[in-house]
Amino acid sequence: MKIAVRYYTKTGNTKRLAEAIGKAIGVEALPISASITEPVDILFLGNSYYAFSIDPEVRNFVKSLDKNKVSRIVNFGSAAMLNSTYKKVKAEADKIGIPVDEREFHCKGEFKGLHKGKPDQADLKAAAAFAKKIVG
Repeated sequence: MKIAVRYYTKTGNTKRLAEAIGKAIGVEALPISASITEPVDILFLGNSYYAFSIDPEVRNFVKSLDKNKVSRIVNFGSAAMLNSTYKKVKAEADKIGIPVDEREFHCKGEFKGLHKGKPDQADLKAAAAFAKKIVG
């Protein structure tokens, strides 16, 4: 099974989750600026809410994906205020015909003093365990 991990972050929180996921499943976590060039069975995609939506860079990244190269997206991320970005990512993926797994990982992220220290070690361990469960 071929797996890729991509993430978008402004604060570093989602990058930390991506790195924990990548380490757990033996895949290098890369920013979304690194395009998907080879077919993958699973794309773990990390992102967050910015101004009540996913960042336009995440939206553009999803739009750029080739449904013949990405079999499935698994969403993960962190946010200080809002929870899951699943619906926003799925809406973009649906437009290009890439399924999004119903399972996702989300935790609180530190932002301007809110949720200090998050994601913490327990969150990183939970993200790693989530990824291992997805890949079997």
